[in-house]
Amino acid sequence: MSQPAGQHGLFVGVTTLDCIYQADHPPAANEKVLATKSLMVAGGPATNAAVTFAQLGSKNKATLAAVIGSHPLTGLMSEDLLGQGVTIADLDNQRLSPPPVSSIVVSANSGERAVISRSAEDIKVAADTVSSDILVGVDIVLIDGHQMAVSAQIAQWAKAKQIPIVVDAGSWKPEFESVLTLADAIVASANFFPPGCENTSEVIDWLKSYTAAKIAITQGSDPILFQDGETSGELEVPQIRAVDTLGAGDIFHGAFCHFYLAHTFAETLLKASRTASMACQYWGTRDWTKIYRMAEDTDDEETAN
Repeated sequence: MSQPAGQHGLFVGVTTLDCIYQADHPPAANEKVLATKSLMVAGGPATNAAVTFAQLGSKNKATLAAVIGSHPLTGLMSEDLLGQGVTIADLDNQRLSPPPVSSIVVSANSGERAVISRSAEDIKVAADTVSSDILVGVDIVLIDGHQMAVSAQIAQWAKAKQIPIVVDAGSWKPEFESVLTLADAIVASANFFPPGCENTSEVIDWLKSYTAAKIAITQGSDPILFQDGETSGELEVPQIRAVDTLGAGDIFHGAFCHFYLAHTFAETLLKASRTASMACQYWGTRDWTKIYRMAEDTDDEETAN
């Protein structure tokens, strides 16, 4: 099945201002560490997924529904996103408070990251912030769970229009059931534990009891677990020497949305894992986009094989 020439994805969730540093190691108490690289960009699960989706197809269109606001710092975020081909649907353009800020230190030797961030709980908005017009021309929707009321409303509209809904289940959040029950595909992390679940088998069983969606659990460099109807299994992921693992899951989700409409569930998971693995071999959440591009009408050779 050939890849569509261009798709429109709607990505609903949180946007943060990410201050990223590369250093030998994260600082300990009372320690000062010299960074060898630094970067300031927009971040967050839905945000990085939207950037990925926009970059993987030259004719792709990515719309990000998130709270940006009009604080002076948000100009940096907007400029970055527009430069990456992402259209912003600001859920509260009158907000004057500063955006959530994350500080990240990536260890130069291992590519592992340490993150400190402020909760985005205070930027939640009501469901009536959006109208159904936000879905005009949209081919696929991704929800990261950080704007639950808006996400549930958009998911209901999308379901009625038969627009596929992908849920990024990075960690459990209150009222997640309101979108999980409507999902066509759920891609969870190994840190996603609904109430009462203590291992991945229980998570899969719990999700199967709530939804008929296709289910996958990513486990970093370990195999992806998946359930597609009565079919289940494991998918090996590329083994690489990571330069930077920051945003790997978000990039996976954006690539998943790009490939989902033209491939089977298992094929989509494999292609998304190859994209995320490739991105982990480059610094930050943007450098990989300068090197990795998709042909306009066919899969890039890197991910097609």
